[in-house]
Amino acid sequence: MTTVFSISLPRRAYTVSVVRDVLGALLRRSGLCEGCVDDILLSVSEACANAIEHGEPADDYEVEAELAPGWCELRVSHAGRVPEGTALARRFTSDHAHLPGLEEESGRGISLMRYLMDEVAFSGEPRTTVILRKRVTACDLTDDQAFGGEVPQTRFALL
Repeated sequence: MTTVFSISLPRRAYTVSVVRDVLGALLRRSGLCEGCVDDILLSVSEACANAIEHGEPADDYEVEAELAPGWCELRVSHAGRVPEGTALARRFTSDHAHLPGLEEESGRGISLMRYLMDEVAFSGEPRTTVILRKRVTACDLTDDQAFGGEVPQTRFALL
């Protein structure tokens, strides 16, 4: 069964925790292991922080998630200005990760996303979008191991 989630939020710092709470509950109720949930939440938090910081002049940003057997895909996008040139896109795809100096306060988000997720991509049109993909790995217990043979029913609340 595929689960789809989408939320649109104002470009304000407090909304990152809203995304973490709502998406974390969805991922856990869907049966992902804590290691995968942690990786996904940290990566999506970084992508949200980038949308908030660099998404001008857009007033909001969107987070979309799609969970299917064996994988999870997330998209964080905004209709703000597309970054200049191709330098940002290269940071998502190059073989060498750019790391800022030890004194720098920012600039590590893309490297974190690339380390924690199985695939990370960037699209600049029609919306500036970061695409994060995570395979559900062997760290996940089978239903028999996790629930003693009983598979719990997944229930979702509308917000």
